[in-house]
Amino acid sequence: MDKETIVRNFSKCASTYDKYADIQKRAASELLGLMREDGFRRILEIGCGTGNYTLLLRERFKNASLKAIDISGKMIEIASEKLKDKSIEFIVADAETIDIRGDFDCITSNVSFQWFNDLKKTIKKYSAALEEGGTILFSIFGPVTFKELNFSLKHVLEGSSTVADGFMSKEEIEGLLRGNFKSVCIGETLYEESFPRLKDLLHKIKFSGIRGNGMNGGTIFTPRALRELEKVYLNKFKRISATYQVFYCEGRR
Repeated sequence: MDKETIVRNFSKCASTYDKYADIQKRAASELLGLMREDGFRRILEIGCGTGNYTLLLRERFKNASLKAIDISGKMIEIASEKLKDKSIEFIVADAETIDIRGDFDCITSNVSFQWFNDLKKTIKKYSAALEEGGTILFSIFGPVTFKELNFSLKHVLEGSSTVADGFMSKEEIEGLLRGNFKSVCIGETLYEESFPRLKDLLHKIKFSGIRGNGMNGGTIFTPRALRELEKVYLNKFKRISATYQVFYCEGRR
């Protein structure tokens, strides 16, 4: 992942993110519902974005110390304003490289780990930052995300695909967790959205930041390519739809 491009893209869409981030909000609610404990005292949130999941954490864990990290300063600005007077420490940093210290009893993240370059190394670091018996709980997009768009791209523009095509599989994530945690549990949910036109789907991808560091293959959509892409899309799937694969992952030290 090109972190500079990811920061630039997420910063550009910071003001529009909440309008388009329906799937991320649904994932945040489901992730919170999977928390089996109510007594967390020291929580670290990774990739807080505009603070939607952060607010859910604060409302549930009213007395906990809550730190929230995001790589985009623009995202942090919006989250800080949205959650002012909520006693949350916001930090602008790359959560892969920041020196994390302190015995947290919960490290959590909603659909941000797919943007990491070395999740194996970072998971190991997070495990070390948890107290004995502590929990890591996160959601992460899987490689089935945008399967319809990826199918169409590969047929129209050879070598092109969304970055989701390279996201980690459930088995790969489970392997990382089992090397660092005593108990591991991973669930999966598939969400689906439909759009009137292909342009509407691409618009949402752009303004919710899901494109990350862009399309693989340096794809540029000309009007002709868009027409061909939509034709293949409709012939294969009968409508413009988008699947989002989300893994819900928990590890306990």
